[in-house]
Amino acid sequence: MYEGKKILATICARGGSKGVLGKNFRLLAGKPTICYSLDVIKKSKYIDDYIVSTDSDNIIEAVKNHGFEIKFKRPEELAGDKVPRVEVVRHAVRWLEQEESKFFDIIVDLGVATPLKSASDVDGSIETLIKSGASNVISATPSSRNPYYNMVEVVEGKVAIVKQATVKLNDRRDAPKTYDLNDAINAFLHDTLFSARPQLNDKTQLFIMPPERSVDIDEEIDFIIAESILKKNLESGN
Repeated sequence: MYEGKKILATICARGGSKGVLGKNFRLLAGKPTICYSLDVIKKSKYIDDYIVSTDSDNIIEAVKNHGFEIKFKRPEELAGDKVPRVEVVRHAVRWLEQEESKFFDIIVDLGVATPLKSASDVDGSIETLIKSGASNVISATPSSRNPYYNMVEVVEGKVAIVKQATVKLNDRRDAPKTYDLNDAINAFLHDTLFSARPQLNDKTQLFIMPPERSVDIDEEIDFIIAESILKKNLESGN
């Protein structure tokens, strides 16, 4: 709980993955990937409860072996790779409301494929949500490539900068700051989650995380990078 608000963490993890096979339950530095997000829940100062939504028996086993509960198996119609995750989060919240009469003011969805996030990142996003008067908070990291300066696209066979600046840019440091959404944390007010524009609206705020905690496992190289950082942290005692 924070500032009198009850807070639920959701973890949505499909069994299927095209970029990295089985990435949500695959061993990462000796531990199933999903368990890193479960550990964040344990360490958070503010999270009151959690719910895990998955269609995978492998993930169910990993979650239970890590000492966490699975309340239901995700319905097949919500298990496809084209289903927006916000719909899965909504389903989990409704399930708790209808089956257990549990109601929460804030829902914090944790991305399983960003295993390097910390409890302080989660708690910081919750503080940002309340203190800023935002409707929702999305985690991000400074862009490694700037669309105003060194990102291009091919338009009708011609190479063009992705986003034109209003003034001439002589150096990348002159370009407007941009951020990569890292899929680590999405914190919503309850009413925002169930609104027509839950994710990007006029009252959305960012919570900025450093690159070393923002690795989002979409490809095999991301898995290798995340594992390397985790092993280095273990060796240094972090």
